[in-house]
Amino acid sequence: MKKLTAEFIGTLWLVLGGCGSAVLAAAYPQLGIGFAGVAIAFGLTVVTMAYAIGHISGCHLNPAVSVGLWIGGRFERKELLPYIAAQVLGGIAGAAILYLIASGKPGFEIGGFAANGYGEHSPGGYSMLAALICEIVMTFMFLIIILGSTHPKAPKGFAGLAIGLGLTLIHLISIPVTNTSVNPARSTSQAIFAGGWAIDQLWLFWFAPVAGAILAGLVYKYISPDK
Repeated sequence: MKKLTAEFIGTLWLVLGGCGSAVLAAAYPQLGIGFAGVAIAFGLTVVTMAYAIGHISGCHLNPAVSVGLWIGGRFERKELLPYIAAQVLGGIAGAAILYLIASGKPGFEIGGFAANGYGEHSPGGYSMLAALICEIVMTFMFLIIILGSTHPKAPKGFAGLAIGLGLTLIHLISIPVTNTSVNPARSTSQAIFAGGWAIDQLWLFWFAPVAGAILAGLVYKYISPDK
C-alpha cells in the first residue's frame, strides 16, 4: 500500500502540475509559458517525484512505464494491475483538483481541458495515423531512457534528471501533434472531464503508449549490457 499510495500521489502531481500549467497558465499569452512552458512543467513533475518517491515505488506514474518495465524484466507482474489502478485514480484526483481550481474563475468553460486528441482535436491538426506513430515512438524512446538510466551500470543519482529531461523533450516534439500523452493515466484523467470527443479518442492514448512501451522493453532486453 505504501508503493500504491506513492504512485497515486505522484500521478496526481504529474497531472496537476503538467496539465495545470496548460489549463491555468498557457491559456494566458501574457504569462508567456506557451508549449515550451508546459513541456518543462511535465518534466519538472517527473524530476521532483523521482527524488521524492523513486525509492518507495520506483516512480512509474504511468501505466505504459509499468508495462514497459515488466516486459523489460524490471517489474513483477503481480504488481502491474495494482500500480495501473493507483496511477489512473491518482490522475483522476489530480484532474479533479485542477477542475475545482479552474472552475473558480468567472466565465470558465472546460473546452479541451488539456485532453489528448487527433484530427480536428490535435493542436496542429495532425491525422490519426500521425498521432498513432508519434505516441508509439515517443513512448518507445521514453522507456529506453527509463530502462537505460535506471540500469545498475548507469551513472548513479542522475536517472531522475534524465527521465525528466526526456519527458520535456518528448513534449516539445509532440504537443503540436497530440497534446502529448505517452501516459494512459494522464489521458484518461483529462478525458473524463472533457468528455465527448476526448472519450471517443481515448483508445489511441492507451493503445499507442502501451505498444511503444512493450517494444522498448523487448528492445532493451536485447541491447542490455547484462546480455
